[in-house]
Amino acid sequence: MKEIKNIPASLTNLITRVKETFPNDEKLQKMFEQCFLNTYETTLKPQEDGTTFVITGDIPAMWLRDSAAQVRPYLIAAEEDEEIADLIEGVVRRQIRYINEDPYANAFNEGPNGNGHQSDKTDMTPSTWERKYEIDSLCYPLQLSYLFWKSTGRTGHFNNDFIQALKNIIHVWKTEQEHEENSPYRFERENVRQSDTLIRDGKGSETVRTGMTWSAFRPSDDACLYGYLVPANMFAAVVLDYAAEICETVLKKEEIKKQCVQLASEIRKGIENYALLNHPVHQEMYVYETDGNGGYHLMDDANVPSLLAMPYLGWCDFDNQMYLNTRQFLLSRDNPYYYEGKAASGIGSPHTPDHYIWHISLAIQGMTSTEEHERKQILEVMKATEGGTGFMHEGFHADDPTEFTRDWFSWANSMFSEFVLSQCGLAVKDSPLYKKIHRK
Repeated sequence: MKEIKNIPASLTNLITRVKETFPNDEKLQKMFEQCFLNTYETTLKPQEDGTTFVITGDIPAMWLRDSAAQVRPYLIAAEEDEEIADLIEGVVRRQIRYINEDPYANAFNEGPNGNGHQSDKTDMTPSTWERKYEIDSLCYPLQLSYLFWKSTGRTGHFNNDFIQALKNIIHVWKTEQEHEENSPYRFERENVRQSDTLIRDGKGSETVRTGMTWSAFRPSDDACLYGYLVPANMFAAVVLDYAAEICETVLKKEEIKKQCVQLASEIRKGIENYALLNHPVHQEMYVYETDGNGGYHLMDDANVPSLLAMPYLGWCDFDNQMYLNTRQFLLSRDNPYYYEGKAASGIGSPHTPDHYIWHISLAIQGMTSTEEHERKQILEVMKATEGGTGFMHEGFHADDPTEFTRDWFSWANSMFSEFVLSQCGLAVKDSPLYKKIHRK
């Protein structure tokens, strides 16, 4: 394994940009520098084969979702820095390799060392840390591949391995449109809380066809109550559009492009037909999960993809009325995971204790807000809830930020960094947030 040594000038320049934007806020300057460099200094492990292994922080495994989110802010630096671009391309190439090993797995080992949840009742391999199937585990590598192309102009990662991974993703998502009839996927974990395993002998709760694609677990790694996770399907539709553009512009693969366009259309129709609800207070809005047969769940989870993150992911505009209705619900007591306390108010997760707010959700709330005063308020809240560590965490108690989960959580640090950079007028090129900033 190679070692990362000096901090590149491209990252230092972004730190300087924050200091210039907030010249009188020493705490924010220090927090940003710590959080922004956290992924680079502690989680990236360049390999001899040119790929990059990324640990999540306090767990020595690479999540497809987390690793993409962790390096995302560095895409801004990659526009001008070949070293950073090489590292991110290494992440993409490793993600693609993992998808081709097992598109149903969410987290992988650095090598075939047999670490992780090997006793789970599913098709585990020594290279797999965990095999909780989540739609977003396939979305994030496509999103990162696309944004990396837009940021750097590089297309070398769109190779035969990428084409095979895209075919695997399409196959899985089409298979899981008919989960009851077609899916080979089963998952059970013994002697754990219900959210860590699937009912019905590992098949999950019953669903009917909607056009959406089924997911076993949420991006929190908690089991879905109903099989169609709406924000994950929104994300899937967006990245299928990205994949179609890649197929048309770079790969010249017309047949795969047609499959992407068709599948995205079916998912969108499924969302519009099965995931909308006329709420008595908040009017027409999206549900979080549904089974396509009348069952649905009204909530949001702090993890991304979330309903709060809809415009951040590219599902809709930031001022879309349906989104604003949904957002009003999400940031109210009607959302069972919205908490209010002495230190902060915000969205948490059933994955963490009651009354714990997540820094990831606060960052998303800030980046999706169209109101400058709200963004400034959220930034102050994040500064005040680092629990004396200078870092972001998973969840913290709404009344006492010194009570928190995961003191080393790179995903949250990167989300905070991306939010701060957006307040400096910087965002990942061609991302929805970039278009929002440059539309002003």
